[in-house]
Amino acid sequence: MTARGLLTFRGGLAGALAPFGVFLAGVTTLALAGAPDERGFWPVLLLALAVGLAAARDRTAYAEAMLDGMSDRLVAVMVLAWLLSGVMASLLGASGVVPALADATQRTGVRGGGYVAAAMLTCALVSMATGTSFGTILLCGPLLYPAGAGAEAAPGPLAGAILAGATFGDSLSPISDTTIASSGTQGVDIAGTVRARVPYALLAGGAALVVLTLAGSAGATPAGLPAVADGADMRALLMLGSPIAVIALLLGGRHLIEGLMAGIVLAVVMGLALGLLEPSQLLSIDRAAFGAKGLVTDGLQRGVGVSVFTMLLMALVGPLRQSGVLERMTQWVGAGAEAAPQSAARTEAGIVATVTGAAMLTTHSVVAILAVGDVARRVGTTAGIGGYRRANLLDLAVCTVPFVLPYFLPSLLAAGTTRGASGMPALSPWEVGRWNLYAWGLMVVLAGAIVTGWGRGRRT
Repeated sequence: MTARGLLTFRGGLAGALAPFGVFLAGVTTLALAGAPDERGFWPVLLLALAVGLAAARDRTAYAEAMLDGMSDRLVAVMVLAWLLSGVMASLLGASGVVPALADATQRTGVRGGGYVAAAMLTCALVSMATGTSFGTILLCGPLLYPAGAGAEAAPGPLAGAILAGATFGDSLSPISDTTIASSGTQGVDIAGTVRARVPYALLAGGAALVVLTLAGSAGATPAGLPAVADGADMRALLMLGSPIAVIALLLGGRHLIEGLMAGIVLAVVMGLALGLLEPSQLLSIDRAAFGAKGLVTDGLQRGVGVSVFTMLLMALVGPLRQSGVLERMTQWVGAGAEAAPQSAARTEAGIVATVTGAAMLTTHSVVAILAVGDVARRVGTTAGIGGYRRANLLDLAVCTVPFVLPYFLPSLLAAGTTRGASGMPALSPWEVGRWNLYAWGLMVVLAGAIVTGWGRGRRT
């Protein structure tokens, strides 16, 4: 809370939450109508901010609170990480990594459930390498889902496996936005956070892999289609050395920005040396358009949509913080922690419930973590919960509900990649989300860890 005091709104609590009502209504409408990405939500956020400004009794204070929300240091870290990750993803995509992975999968001759399992593992690898579930869905879905017709894979489990693999990699990658946000808000290092998260992710991921493999042949119709990735350059698989190097650097304790910059440089050098990239692809002058184009600018553009979306969302969250509403929403968690420091399970359940509620309110996992991170750190510390544990409660919680509900972007994007796939049916966001067995499994693992205390003993 700043020295300016609490913000007040006409209509009290209803007035404070009115901007989020506008936001949720607009986002849900656009999402169900097929809004392609975060850019479609920008106008809705501007409208929500205008409603909040009109409802505020002190509009100057409201505007200052908006700027406070946007200027959070972690927001700056996230924006830079998204931009740099976008460049690396652009380089890997242009080099042919995903077609090579798809081709390698098809060459093994796996069918049915085996193909579904291979699709999940491929997406998990790409997601861990790029740190983005959205990018993984958009890169892998259009290749792996249509190829499932020829591999006799059941449509629902296959689409779910693509989303599940993307979710798994996103939840475990050290360059994932949720990893950066959760560790940053709890004041712990990324490497230790990821190492502490591995058992939970592997348990949920292993269970999802087994069930999806078993379900992968049910209801499939042989189509005998040609391999979608036929003729891929298998040398592109060597480009995976770049994200592997990034992950190794981060797990070794190097700074996030240093690791990403090193990965970009390595990807450029390897791509040029292997003949998979041409210098002109990296950056060239478009004289007709009076500008520059190439993989670098394309990669930066990848991060623009989510960056602006996040900044505008944080501008919406800033006044909510300044009004004290978030503090009141989480007061019962703090009261439980302070009144009974030994009740760690209750405090952990409160942290998970609060960040889940924030994700439902904002439809954005990172913003949810940033919104409640301070509260989670304060009450968690009071209850004796270690920093790694707190970070993983936040991260794992936002990798569950937002990855299964039909009005969140992961399910919408995954469903979008099923449209127009020859030999395979188009699926709805709900059908895809309900087959994301990793997210469902993670809910069970998270609940079990809270109830039993599994993994709670580790301290930072």
